Amino acid sequence: VVKVSTCLRSNTQWKNLSQQQSGRGVPCLRCRGMCTGFEPHSWRKVCKSCKCSQEDHSLSSDAEDDRKIGRLLSDSKYSTLTARVKGGDGVRIYKRNRMIITNPIVSRKDPTFDTITYEWAPPGLTQKLAMQYMELIPKDMQPVAGTEGASYRRRQLMRQLPIYDQDSSHCRGLAESEIKLMEDFVKKYKSDALGVGEVALPGQGGSAKEEGKQHDKNVAASKPPVSANGALSDAPTGMEYVSPL
Repeated sequence: VVKVSTCLRSNTQWKNLSQQQSGRGVPCLRCRGMCTGFEPHSWRKVCKSCKCSQEDHSLSSDAEDDRKIGRLLSDSKYSTLTARVKGGDGVRIYKRNRMIITNPIVSRKDPTFDTITYEWAPPGLTQKLAMQYMELIPKDMQPVAGTEGASYRRRQLMRQLPIYDQDSSHCRGLAESEIKLMEDFVKKYKSDALGVGEVALPGQGGSAKEEGKQHDKNVAASKPPVSANGALSDAPTGMEYVSPL
């Protein structure tokens, strides 16, 4: 699970941070026509017209989601989970993994297929293990395309990864000295508080994995160094993923 410790934020930053809200005028999905359109509050993350949140007015796009996570992971030890955007001046996006499950439907006529698309799935896993992971998520929260679960995931991303927590240009009223403080804050939480979870069967990850690494180090220390050719057997077996939840 991606973890960002908000306790590092200073009082001054809390006072000055204010999102430059997008989506002005977009109808509220919760009010169903009663809201005249999204009108950002000056400092609260709600609509002045109906008091509902921004997430209730508009959902982010796939590209926006991947940019948010890419911005979070860039310049961290998890930057390998991102890819550089061509012509994007160094901008990196999250390499999202989608999963498509196709189940044949047997009938007397020509066979048909029932296809389920998961908008996000843990990368680097077998389909069987990935499905085991998905089955542990409540049915109404599974990120299946076109369902409430997919919408829930996007709403969580909007709430948990606001752009103004990472980019000072989206903050209002910061002095030059405070901009520098914020940049230092972002660097600090990326180095000290940012974490990426591991998907593994019980007994195959966590402390057992770390003990295995330590054992390998001890063995390697007792032997002369051997040149590695990058064979598949040399690759680590741990599976890592980024969770938006």
